[in-house]
Amino acid sequence: MNTPGTPAGRDAIRQRIGNLAQLGGTRHVILNEGAAKGMAAIDVDTGAGLRFTVLPDRGMDISLCSFKGTNLVYLTGNGEVNPAFYDAAGLGWLHTFFAGLLTTCGLTTLGAPGRDGDVELGLHGRYSALPARHVQDRSGWQGDRYAIELQGVVEETRLFDHSLELTRTLRTEIGSRSVTLHDRVVNTGFSSSPCTILYHINAGHPLLSEHSELVLTAARTEAHDDTSRAAMADFARFGAPVPGFQEQNFLHQMARGEDGLAHAAMLNPALAGGLGLALAFDPAEVPYLNEWKMLGQRDYVVGIEPCTAPCANRARLREVGLLPMLEPGQSRDITLHLQVLEGPDELAAYRQRHGMTPVFEPFTAL
Repeated sequence: MNTPGTPAGRDAIRQRIGNLAQLGGTRHVILNEGAAKGMAAIDVDTGAGLRFTVLPDRGMDISLCSFKGTNLVYLTGNGEVNPAFYDAAGLGWLHTFFAGLLTTCGLTTLGAPGRDGDVELGLHGRYSALPARHVQDRSGWQGDRYAIELQGVVEETRLFDHSLELTRTLRTEIGSRSVTLHDRVVNTGFSSSPCTILYHINAGHPLLSEHSELVLTAARTEAHDDTSRAAMADFARFGAPVPGFQEQNFLHQMARGEDGLAHAAMLNPALAGGLGLALAFDPAEVPYLNEWKMLGQRDYVVGIEPCTAPCANRARLREVGLLPMLEPGQSRDITLHLQVLEGPDELAAYRQRHGMTPVFEPFTAL
């Protein structure tokens, strides 16, 4: 436990506090205003400056996130919305998209709406509008460390079709600047099912500014459309909000770093002496990262989005042979590590260790 001013050892700590909330932990609340009314939330405080809010009623996704009082993420004008307002048709997903630290897209489709066979698919799938069940707070002492662990189970099913179950576990500890997400998806049905997941991680002001840069271990990068293709040289650099900005999307094929993991981070050396939001994952589990660059007025956000498939309509993924499938009884595990970087030395070390210049070329046949 590395909380400032806290002595080492569980017994020494317990002698100095009346309640663990003095150092951090979890706080379970019910939101009670506007479109969020009635929705469960769990506020997590690691005591080391990292605070974030888990939404069990939105698939254990994460909305608010700050470090030492500085916001790290983008929140849409919708804010935290009760899943009862979810609209599955077309682009209706946008009415309830809160963005935040994590909005999960999936589990059987991601990307643009459209028809796949006899099924009409909405934008980015249903996952983030599905409440978790069996929600557990397993936080507690593990030797001299106080671990914070939350778990919930999300089921996405359709009669006469797919049946997928995702168990999500979020782990951190008091004194930490990081959180680990582990998802296990199981096909509990009796037929094969698409299994596509995109982790929509959203950097916002003030982490995102004209001083920010994206550093990542990408082998190859392709543009989503002509607008993005014309801006490829600047995919890792960002400016102030632009009136009428047209969104850009870049798909990165991720490569392993020195430690065997893929890495990506939004770094801002001009913020609070240097701040960054970094993520790491196994490219065997998550081979791609979609970058959503939207530098408009009010809509000022960069999505750093690890994904199991390119961000495209399911029918198109099926057509080009890039649609991941999960067979009956089969499971798939994904682990994401998120960490706050602090200070010029940590940012410089990250840049030196994980900075790569990808090859700009098409690689998906989309």
